[in-house]
Amino acid sequence: MILYGYVIMSNHIHMIVQSNDGKLSNLIRDFKKFTSKTILDKIQNEPESRREWMLERFKLATESHSRNKNYQFWQLGSHAEEIYSEKFMWSKIDYIHFNPVRAGIVLKPQDYIYSSASNYVDGKGILEVEIVQIPFVNVMNPISILKYISYDE
Repeated sequence: MILYGYVIMSNHIHMIVQSNDGKLSNLIRDFKKFTSKTILDKIQNEPESRREWMLERFKLATESHSRNKNYQFWQLGSHAEEIYSEKFMWSKIDYIHFNPVRAGIVLKPQDYIYSSASNYVDGKGILEVEIVQIPFVNVMNPISILKYISYDE
């Protein structure tokens, strides 16, 4: 998997990814399978004050899906969009990086730890990403930030 950008929010995740072998659906399937098993294992086997509440939520989610018997962590399906130009790529990168700003969590995208915004600003982040070159929007320019925020609101 080649990861170009991401943001992990409390109730959803956005990623810009590319499959090394061109099979994106397989990559997403395997990603969801691995992460759900890992997270559910951590919830069940490590100290977690909300364990029972979370497991009950995941159990209730199985009622509308016959695929999973015990717990449903991810919603079925994904909303994949093909990146067809560099300009479109940057609009998606900016959109995902500004999620925590729009949510009122941080003032600047790079201050949100669970995002690739800091990778793009100072080259450091909690995950490695493939940096897309030649940005169309300068996220450090307050004028472009204001235009971007007012456009989304």
